[in-house]
Amino acid sequence: MKTLVLGGYGNFGARISRALAQDAGIELFVGGRDLERATAFAQSLGGNARGVRIDAQSPDLAQGLGFLGVDLVIHTAGPFQGQDYRAPQAVAAAGAHYIDLADGRRFVCDFPAAMDAAFHRAGRIAVAGASTVPALSSAVVDHLAAGWQGIRSIDICIAPAQGAPRGEATLAGVLAYCGAPIRVWQGGRWTEQPGWAHPAKVQFARMKPRRGALCDIPDLELFPARYAGVQSVMFRAALEVGLTQHAFAFLAFLRRTGLLRAPQKLAPLLHATGGVFDAFGTALGGMVVRVEGTDAHGAIARRAWHIAADDNHGPEIPCMAAILLARRLAHGEALPVGAHACAGLLTLPEFDPEFARWGMVTDVIDEDESAAGHGTPAL
Repeated sequence: MKTLVLGGYGNFGARISRALAQDAGIELFVGGRDLERATAFAQSLGGNARGVRIDAQSPDLAQGLGFLGVDLVIHTAGPFQGQDYRAPQAVAAAGAHYIDLADGRRFVCDFPAAMDAAFHRAGRIAVAGASTVPALSSAVVDHLAAGWQGIRSIDICIAPAQGAPRGEATLAGVLAYCGAPIRVWQGGRWTEQPGWAHPAKVQFARMKPRRGALCDIPDLELFPARYAGVQSVMFRAALEVGLTQHAFAFLAFLRRTGLLRAPQKLAPLLHATGGVFDAFGTALGGMVVRVEGTDAHGAIARRAWHIAADDNHGPEIPCMAAILLARRLAHGEALPVGAHACAGLLTLPEFDPEFARWGMVTDVIDEDESAAGHGTPAL
């Protein structure tokens, strides 16, 4: 299967390219605006990989894909906050499958309605959000609550390692909603809370506690619709160095008071200076998903899934869903035609070999009320 990775030598694209280059069923194109970089990286992969010059936002993208005879496009050239659907529209016009790593709330949540007709006409599948959220997060929630009568609350926190590689584009996407009002489903109704403000303590199984703050991701909107009866959905990010977490909270304060209108403009500066704090952090990152609900016997249940990723391998996690889906397509597995947000397309056990590949450790813990309270909003 001819597979093009847009942004194929970037922070996440390179990881996906390395994984797929080892699959005998995939002929890989490493795509980017810089042909020299794309070609050099493709040559380092060996096998059937080759570099191509291609721009995800080019008006000629569909023709370029048709010329290459591409069967699948994996779009990693973020940030997706503020992106339109020109790239997936071009992929549909070229008659190829489409997968992206988007975590922009509007991009992912509006994707099915915007793109379903085009991909149905093409007879292909399109998946937005094949990343940590909502692909992995929904797989975890489904696993934890399997057999339950209902879910009352979902609380997720991602805790990146300080030493993990950081992309300027990713940082800009995060800063875009720093201090901005975010719609959050709490107490069975929609409320607004400021992004990155008011950090709260979060407990992890194999990491020290951190303080996490609200981030704007698709799960906040997808999960209240996906899990009938859920009363609260929360997502936080917890930076390892406390000073940087408080710095984001301060930027949120400045935006809320009108003193800083566009925090994302600080991305180049913060990206350039972020390494100063690396000496105060480690190579250990992780994630926790907590659910509370009613089990099969009608009793209150609280379960948590934890993952710990050492050696700065945490950035491999956002790439896993796209890799797994690409392999399924390459091996001839039928996936539902049309456009989808990537919730429920993968099960948690499908991720296990990828976790093992990178030495990541997972735990599922039944928590009592006191343990669940750390990092979980009061309901």
